[in-house]
Amino acid sequence: MALYEHVFLARQDLAQAQVDALAEAATKIVEENQGKVTKTETWGLRSLAYRIAKNRKAHYVMLHIDAPAGVVAELERQTAINEDVIRYMTIRVDEHEQGPSAMMRRGERDRDGRRDGRGDRGDRGDRGDRGDRPRREDREVA
Repeated sequence: MALYEHVFLARQDLAQAQVDALAEAATKIVEENQGKVTKTETWGLRSLAYRIAKNRKAHYVMLHIDAPAGVVAELERQTAINEDVIRYMTIRVDEHEQGPSAMMRRGERDRDGRRDGRGDRGDRGDRGDRGDRPRREDREVA
């Protein structure tokens, strides 16, 4: 059987219990068709890059699936019908990532206080003398 990662975005106005129910429904579809869901990750309510169907945020959920291609086709068909899901994507992978996904590791790194590449750049040290610079009124106008 092939390995897949299925990520879906649920509407922002859903409660966490409803999002969990959507993930359970997807798991049930896969298991009814001789597949199995090996891992489910809920990434939480996150901002979208642009509005989708009047939503500025969405609940993100990822499923690791081990199933034949027909199961994925049925899962995508049922997901497309569901009004609570605003986007979904399924990709085939060679192997599932062990441990938490990159999205979950990012949250842990932020909580630990490590830098995430944004914000304060730290002490820049002494910049030294910048030399003589012409005053604003002495500069030439092109």
